[in-house]
Amino acid sequence: MSAQIKHIDINNTKIPVIFEKQTSLPILNMQLVFQNSGSIQDENLNGIASFSAKLLNEGTKKLGSTKFASELESNAISLNVASGFETFVIELSSLKEVNEKAFKLLKKLLKDPNYDKNVVEKIKTIHIGSLKRKQNDYDYVAKNQLKDILFKDTALQHPTSGTIESINNIKLTDVKKFIDSTFNLSNLIIVVGGDIEFKELENKIQALLKSMPAKGKKELKKVEITAKPIIKELKKPTEQAYIYFGSKFNVKAQDEENYKAKVASFILGGSGFGSRLMEEIRVKRGLAYSAYGYVSINKSHSYFTGYLQTKLESAKEAQELVAEIVKDFVQKGVTQEELDAAKNFLTGSEPLRTETLSQRLNRAFNLYYKGLKQDYPQKELEKIQSLELEDLNNYIKSHKEIIDLSFSIVRK
Repeated sequence: MSAQIKHIDINNTKIPVIFEKQTSLPILNMQLVFQNSGSIQDENLNGIASFSAKLLNEGTKKLGSTKFASELESNAISLNVASGFETFVIELSSLKEVNEKAFKLLKKLLKDPNYDKNVVEKIKTIHIGSLKRKQNDYDYVAKNQLKDILFKDTALQHPTSGTIESINNIKLTDVKKFIDSTFNLSNLIIVVGGDIEFKELENKIQALLKSMPAKGKKELKKVEITAKPIIKELKKPTEQAYIYFGSKFNVKAQDEENYKAKVASFILGGSGFGSRLMEEIRVKRGLAYSAYGYVSINKSHSYFTGYLQTKLESAKEAQELVAEIVKDFVQKGVTQEELDAAKNFLTGSEPLRTETLSQRLNRAFNLYYKGLKQDYPQKELEKIQSLELEDLNNYIKSHKEIIDLSFSIVRK
């Protein structure tokens, strides 16, 4: 059985539910996904979405962190809150026999988060300690510097985990405000799978969320790359160079020709060994252990990006080679051999993408979220199989914007 799109009515608001019944294991997994509620809302206080998720993982005010965690553990219930860029997600997993208990604990958390100044200070201390350690993670530093270049003056400019300064400035009132704004039925999508009948699930969800308000749907902001291509180097005491690169890629999540982008991305740098970047940079010249480049297509933004590490003395050569490979790729396109290899891999690996319940639910959610039909993957595969070399190369040539690369380099 594949996932189905259903709806549950709560407070005169129709909530979409992506549901798949699976009886092979006596378990339930549910995600409450709030759209346009992740770090895309961080512009005024960087890191607030991530910080608020951490506070919700501290249990309820009444029970406190330790007792709430003990309740979960003694019943083998998993309850976790996480923040993405476009979404804020509460995930609940339990055995069938303790479903009732799991929903009760989640309801307590939604009604009574652990709003306590001491908890906020504890999270600050741990979070800032983690950020200080990341200052010596030069992969992290180079990646964030690239986002700062590409997405200047947007929510994507800053790291989703915030900065030491921004986390220091967070107050309990900020967390309350963010969570109150996020818990909005109008922005909710529910993803559920497991050993449960839909009618029983509907009753549980209605009881769980009946006190949550519907405040009107927030529209997702579009994030555009406006920066001119630049090379930015940062000197650090490192024994190798960390090179991140990126550029515009002018597509939308619902574009009809995104299957061509998938094939092109795979050939250029997304496939690991056999990709153009890996072959030219590692295999032929031995400049890096690995080199990747791929197209990222999201609802709010799309871009081309990649990364590699190399010896300090090879940094300049590697950076120039990446620019040359991308330019050559756009101007000359791919070979029939590369296209055939991509077709074989993408078709052959398709069954591996829907083996587990979580994979199927995740796919069904992503399709629904992006406004695509549930049969899109099958149709996409058919289009990939019949893709002609000339059509693909014309598509690649039409996206000259990826040639205008910006580079973020951390080196000694």
